[in-house]
Amino acid sequence: MTPRIDNPSALFPAGIKAMMTLEQALHAAGLDSVLLELVKLRASQINGCAFCIHMHATFLRRHEVAEMKLYMLDAWRESTLYSARERAALGWTEALTLLAETKAPDRDYEALREQFSDEEQVQLTLAIGAINTWNRLQVGFRAAHPPEPEEHHAVD
Repeated sequence: MTPRIDNPSALFPAGIKAMMTLEQALHAAGLDSVLLELVKLRASQINGCAFCIHMHATFLRRHEVAEMKLYMLDAWRESTLYSARERAALGWTEALTLLAETKAPDRDYEALREQFSDEEQVQLTLAIGAINTWNRLQVGFRAAHPPEPEEHHAVD
């Protein structure tokens, strides 16, 4: 894969700074970081963003999230590994990431409302919007994820 723009961050630093400020505000707001990373990983899977999938899966592994929970994320609706709160967040993530298809259905919002305060709903919605923006930057400009160390390469 050939990058379309080598360093898009350098071409609009004020925009990237604004995105980073949003990320810092979301982190400071107090939503569980593992929950936020699961949301970011799921949106990145839907958007096919290898760069972001690599980053968020790496974070989750470093924070000792069970490997099976990462593997099953694409099938979270059929898995028993996710809490009601995680399910509500993942459903909302899919609804907003696929907004043109879903129109943010009431059933997904009701599940969200049962698990999150109004303030948390706004925070989570901004986090979903942010990861979708990051995915569009990385996929649109063909950013490559970092290479894995030799010992982690797949066997041919």
